[in-house]
Amino acid sequence: MIDVTDEDFTAEVIRSELPVLVEFTADWCPPCRQMGPVLHALATEEADRLKVVQLNVDLNPETTNANKVLSMPTFMVFRDGEPVRSMVGARPKRRLLEEIEDAL
Repeated sequence: MIDVTDEDFTAEVIRSELPVLVEFTADWCPPCRQMGPVLHALATEEADRLKVVQLNVDLNPETTNANKVLSMPTFMVFRDGEPVRSMVGARPKRRLLEEIEDAL
């Protein structure tokens, strides 16, 4: 799992050949920290069909505002450069995978 910024969001997410799961996160957000192990496992297990990245909302306001992110964690799936799924709040890995399955 990699960290993305306002500067490399287009290259890493919008232009990605794989669908991308973006976690909009913040250091001060306990549910975001709770999702860390879940996202690392997902990034490893689904590496052949999904890219998983994190974006710190405090350090990257342009991308955060452009995607109308108001709560953390927010998860968005981008496919072919477009957001196709959005979810708010921590969840178990199995539920997260079920919710994004149709976007993969």
